[in-house]
Amino acid sequence: MASSINYQRLYEYRFRYIDQPSRQAVWNEIGKYIYDRLGRPQRILDPSSGRCEFLNSVPEAERWSIDQVDNSAFRHPEIKAITSDVFDAELPPDYFDGVFVSNFLEHLHTLEDIARFLILMRGSLTSNGRIAICGPNFKYCGREYFDCADHVLALSHVSVAEHLYAAGFTIEDVIPRFLPFSFRSMLPKSPLFTRAYLRMRPAWRILGKQFLVIARKS
Repeated sequence: MASSINYQRLYEYRFRYIDQPSRQAVWNEIGKYIYDRLGRPQRILDPSSGRCEFLNSVPEAERWSIDQVDNSAFRHPEIKAITSDVFDAELPPDYFDGVFVSNFLEHLHTLEDIARFLILMRGSLTSNGRIAICGPNFKYCGREYFDCADHVLALSHVSVAEHLYAAGFTIEDVIPRFLPFSFRSMLPKSPLFTRAYLRMRPAWRILGKQFLVIARKS
């Protein structure tokens, strides 16, 4: 899916005031939580890995990343990295026990792209493998949703669950409010605070503007 956007420069600008070690420390807590929710898979794929914060946080697994930007400066050396558009990447079929997708579907250009992507992910999963999708929930962050230059499609927890079911997945859990909108918002900046936040689900209903949907390959 060709694009003329220079994502390298786009993300450099977006995260210019973000302290990456602090961001990774927070993701170490989030990543462990999601890894547990996925059933602690032995082989895991992040097809929109960015700076690999999630994969860096789960050294227990065989980890594969896909991203159009070369983020080797941030990525753990044991992660198998593919620098490519996800639709051009060569992935082994029926191989991964888990897939984690974070802040990606809203970047796609059409609903057909979402369907094609989810079918691709389903094909890469083993029987009963799980996928977790996290992303901004337009229902709760509509005012700031399109402040991100690469947001194209407006999605909610409801529409993402429907997309997953249509692509052949069984929905296991739908959390409308999970994380705050972004690291530029009110996301707790310390690992201790993040760990506490993840244990306090009532706080999600106040601060959460991203959904988390977990599904299993049927």
